Amino acid sequence: MSIVSTKPYLLRAIWQWCIDQGFTPYIATAVDEHTRVPPGYARDGQIVLNLAPDATGQLQMENDFISFQARFGGVAHSLVIPVANVIAIYARENGQGMAFEPEFEEDAAGLEDEAVDGEEAAGTEAVVEDMGDAAAQARAEAADGAGDASPRPPRGTHLKLVK
Repeated sequence: MSIVSTKPYLLRAIWQWCIDQGFTPYIATAVDEHTRVPPGYARDGQIVLNLAPDATGQLQMENDFISFQARFGGVAHSLVIPVANVIAIYARENGQGMAFEPEFEEDAAGLEDEAVDGEEAAGTEAVVEDMGDAAAQARAEAADGAGDASPRPPRGTHLKLVK
């Protein structure tokens, strides 16, 4: 019998603290072949996601994965995030939370199998599989066109200069 990491318990505790305080819980996660997120939303192999109850549906924070449904551009998607890939969880309003080292060395294939089994029971396996194929295709297209594309202009900021 192996010892379960404290990470999923800390994630659930900080999520609950954020909700109790009226804050918006965000997670930052590394995106790899075991992470199911809508293609095109990850930046530099990472994505930040809002885990507030009003932004997610069917949120499950298990010991091996976090799964939920969320809307991106008005379209509902099923997301699966391996707990091993979570980099941080924090409150958007004040930044309080906890950072973690991603655990890429673990056998994440087993995590994916468990996540897919859980999705089969809910009848959403096809959505998860299609997103995985689309994400792989988007990564391949980005790699093919990486030398052709001009660098993206810097994004505007929400900060104002006060004199």
